[in-house]
Amino acid sequence: MLIADEFFLIAHNDSRGKAKLHPTATGLGLAGGLLGELILFGQITVASGQVTVVDRRPPADALSHTVLDQLIGESQHRELRTWLAFLAQSATTSVGERLARAGVLRRQEKRSLLRSSVNYVPIDLNAVAWPATRLAALLERAEPPSVPDATLLGLVAAAGLTREVLWSAGPRAHHRLGLLLQALPAPLKELVAHTEAAVGAAVLRGAP
Repeated sequence: MLIADEFFLIAHNDSRGKAKLHPTATGLGLAGGLLGELILFGQITVASGQVTVVDRRPPADALSHTVLDQLIGESQHRELRTWLAFLAQSATTSVGERLARAGVLRRQEKRSLLRSSVNYVPIDLNAVAWPATRLAALLERAEPPSVPDATLLGLVAAAGLTREVLWSAGPRAHHRLGLLLQALPAPLKELVAHTEAAVGAAVLRGAP
């Protein structure tokens, strides 16, 4: 499962598909996940707050392909914070649909006279709970997690979801989380830092 998918499940670890975070924080965390996937695929890099496409070949995943096409098509815009804000607007729907296509979630639309809303409801509650359980277990182990897992942990912390992963963890796990974030490769470390800053700024201005 890709980073943004697991982030989505941690952020919506609820039988009704209800988000644990403010929608803006959720969207920014997912946007960070989508960009993180492209960094890990070797398609883009991040340095000094700028996004650069380094490989234009389409990735296998359809959503990653769409995001890469957007980056290429709007190459005059390279600010990482701009892309986080832009992708955050549709990331919840995009990643929710990807998980629905994969058979992990079921799309549920509710209509009323005034508006309609879409939720993504778990098909298997154990599958939805697994990412948070898996990350908590990784932090208790002696060996370091993979770079994708460390990136996911960084985005979880950046968005304010740490309690969903470490609610029953001891001091060792909390300490290791801080060390892992410092050891991330530079582009991913910068992505996590900018995601955290964007979430913080959204909270301060009371984003809708």
